[in-house]
Amino acid sequence: MHRVDFQSPIGVLEILSTMEAIYAIHFTERTETDFQLNDHHPAVVHICVKQLHEYFYGDRMDFTFPYIYEGTDFQQSVWRALTKVPYATTASYKHIAQSIGNDRAVRAVGSANNKNRLPIVIPCHRIISVGGKLTGYAGGLWRKEWLLNHEQAKLKNNPLKSINVKKP
Repeated sequence: MHRVDFQSPIGVLEILSTMEAIYAIHFTERTETDFQLNDHHPAVVHICVKQLHEYFYGDRMDFTFPYIYEGTDFQQSVWRALTKVPYATTASYKHIAQSIGNDRAVRAVGSANNKNRLPIVIPCHRIISVGGKLTGYAGGLWRKEWLLNHEQAKLKNNPLKSINVKKP
């Protein structure tokens, strides 16, 4: 397993990878990076860091590097559904449950979100309560709010990026 820290506007992100794919991106409470990117890291880590940088500076709306997400069939169905929630928009836990064909699985959707090892990439920050309230986020509600505001501001400041994006 390879490890690199990425300094983001919402704190240090810890990136874990195999030689072929990103395995996890964790929020940390650290203010300094401990593990620097270098030439010995696999290409996938370099691509991930580049794409995260582009995302935080408003030049990327989705991610194309290979990643691994391990979980139950249900969790994987939730995570696939999350990747379909467009940049700068939100969906409710109920909407995700309905989209995977299990209307009553609202709490289980929340649980699957909590187990998402690839926040930002699999955008669980875009999932909110039916009433529009921000609820539960493993990285802290302040990060969820920051990410949503970041996406909406970047989209608003660059309307050319909004051509294929549905707004709520």
